[in-house]
Amino acid sequence: MAKRLILLLGGARSGKSCYAEEWARSHAERVLLVATAEGHDAEMRGRIAEHQKGRLAHWHTLEAPRDTAEQIAACGYEHDALLLDCLTLLTSNILLRLPEKATQAEANDAVLHEVEGLLDVYARSEATWLVVSNEVGMGVVPPTRLGVLYRDMLGRANQRAAEAADEVLLLVAGLPWRLK
Repeated sequence: MAKRLILLLGGARSGKSCYAEEWARSHAERVLLVATAEGHDAEMRGRIAEHQKGRLAHWHTLEAPRDTAEQIAACGYEHDALLLDCLTLLTSNILLRLPEKATQAEANDAVLHEVEGLLDVYARSEATWLVVSNEVGMGVVPPTRLGVLYRDMLGRANQRAAEAADEVLLLVAGLPWRLK
């Protein structure tokens, strides 16, 4: 299998993670699933549990909600495919660690620093990477400063990932549309 970087974009519940998991089941034997979610409340713990049900028992999971690139580089597990689920929550985790008065430029720099770190680790890897992320720029302008910071940070992260990707798919109602 030739190494590729595949970005999977879509809205909430659009089928991104299911598509990525099915791709990994069909194309790779050794899968590293990198999970960025943190179960701070019952709803998120339930969502995490649902995602865990879809994983094959022999897949390795790396829980890496922060410093994700460093943790992937250090994990040492040989894999054919890496499934990063997801850039959306990783961006949220980065935002929530920023000072309350962080500017948009500081927020963008923080998330792009992590994305560049991930791309650097990908470049040194021999595995295909599937990166899942939400497309949040198609809706209304968020009414809060925090919402605007987040939307813009994730938009920048998605643009950089798409630029580097070999393939970009937009999932709508479980159906993939090839963008690149």
